[in-house]
Amino acid sequence: MVVPSRTSLSIGVAAAVALSVPGFLGAELRAEERINWLKTPAAAASTTPLQAPPPLPTTPSLPPKSYRYRLAPGDRLVASVFKIEGYEAQVQVLSDGTINLPRLGTVEVWGLTLEEARQRITAGYSQFLRRPLVYLDLVEQRPVRVTVTGEVLRPGVFTLPVNSQGSMGTSGDSTGVGADGGGWPTMVDVIQKAGGISATGDLGRLELLRPSPTPGGPTQSYVFDYLTVLKAGGFAPNPLIYDGDSIRVHKATSPVNVDLLTTAASNFAPTAINVQVVGEVFSPGVVQIGSNAPLSSAILASGGVTRRGSVKRVDLIRTDRDGQTMVKQLRYDPNAVLSSANNPPLRNGDVVVVDRNTFTKVTDTMTDAMLPFEPVVDAVSVYRLLGLPMPSGGGR
Repeated sequence: MVVPSRTSLSIGVAAAVALSVPGFLGAELRAEERINWLKTPAAAASTTPLQAPPPLPTTPSLPPKSYRYRLAPGDRLVASVFKIEGYEAQVQVLSDGTINLPRLGTVEVWGLTLEEARQRITAGYSQFLRRPLVYLDLVEQRPVRVTVTGEVLRPGVFTLPVNSQGSMGTSGDSTGVGADGGGWPTMVDVIQKAGGISATGDLGRLELLRPSPTPGGPTQSYVFDYLTVLKAGGFAPNPLIYDGDSIRVHKATSPVNVDLLTTAASNFAPTAINVQVVGEVFSPGVVQIGSNAPLSSAILASGGVTRRGSVKRVDLIRTDRDGQTMVKQLRYDPNAVLSSANNPPLRNGDVVVVDRNTFTKVTDTMTDAMLPFEPVVDAVSVYRLLGLPMPSGGGR
């Protein structure tokens, strides 16, 4: 009898296992198919493509929070040297950008941060002191001077005092003073100081121009869209304004009524504008109406059209910033929609003239024509009524 070897036995076992694997897998697959067949079929996926959610409003590019305050004429500083008497001084940055310190003399600090100014003072004292430890604090900030241009009622250069006082430390980071808006002017404060956005201003394009912190560097520009925020909600940035900044309000290209009403209801617009209404109204003169208010509001504020007035002839006189005067003939319709042809939004300084109607013009013309003859006619009538003889040269 031949005894099979261990090697041949292993080969046979491996072959048997290999032959049984397909059957075993096939049985499992068939069982899985039966299980899947018994499952409730899933609902067919809808062929309608899914709509993407509306995009969230993009966050505007904000000025960096690490903006470092730079010294300029008008700043008041306190300087001292640790454990050395006679070096304490409270100085003010002069118009030439320098300060005068004890035993050191004139030091130029214009355009430097507090840390840079402290290092410069330390280097000066190191010439005759051994390892001086200099302290430098800002105790009073200079007023903020900002330029406002574009579509505001009073463009120009404004000086805004900084009410808050405190130490900024040796780091020179502006977040130490007025970071919460307490006393430090913001963009909204500056626009309100300039009288507010005019009727043609675009609340969706407010541009902040900030000079480069390094001499000769490019000017940094940041654009803010407050119109979308006021209409749809969201984050409303209100950056702090620093000395030397400039704000520009661009002109709206084709504003719609909802944009005009949204702007007029915000605190960016002036509370009221002055419009002069003359002619055939009950109370002619200067009236105050809301910002972007229509023509009908000005006429109603002046008491309305009298019986001598004409609703078919209302003249709107407007002078633009170039000095050109425009006269536009309109019809008075209090039910007209805002921004329609006969009910445009008014601007500060507009003049509205309500003309006379045709009947009034005819009667006034006849009265003016008979005015030179009224004394003669009256005298003749009196003599005839009294039966008195006519004076020599009088009519019969």
